[in-house]
Amino acid sequence: MHGTMSSVTSARENTNGSGLPPVPSIPLTAESAAKIAEETSIGGLVRDATSHLSTLVRAEVELAKSEIAGEVKKGVKGSVYFIVALTVLLFSSFFFFFFAAELLAEWLPRWAAFLIVFGAMLLAVAGFAFLGYRKMKKLRAPTRTIESAKDTVAALTHRGDES
Repeated sequence: MHGTMSSVTSARENTNGSGLPPVPSIPLTAESAAKIAEETSIGGLVRDATSHLSTLVRAEVELAKSEIAGEVKKGVKGSVYFIVALTVLLFSSFFFFFFAAELLAEWLPRWAAFLIVFGAMLLAVAGFAFLGYRKMKKLRAPTRTIESAKDTVAALTHRGDES
């Protein structure tokens, strides 16, 4: 069993320059007949199986981490485009309000048209601020989490007293 773990390699050795994080791997070559004859005991086989299973689980976890990290990076890059689009939309809305004021200026004095558009914008701000206030007012402390944490602390404190 002494040489079994030394045959476990890391993905850094197997990446071929792909840049992925190191992932432990199990060699897929058959062991020599002499070594198999040396370790025919059940204990040796169980040790090998446990070692390989542990390595396999670690490799699967590392693979999952690397795949998730890659997908998160793609998601962040994609969201940057949405943020840029929203920024351009917000700046473009400035021109829409000028258009609305100039359109109203066809029937009203120019100063009145701009005042009406400004008033409409203030009403929209007040409406959205009110909706935001109502949502924030509904926020509560995470009472279940606080109670659970208190119970955990109490259980650990009482466990230490009994010892």
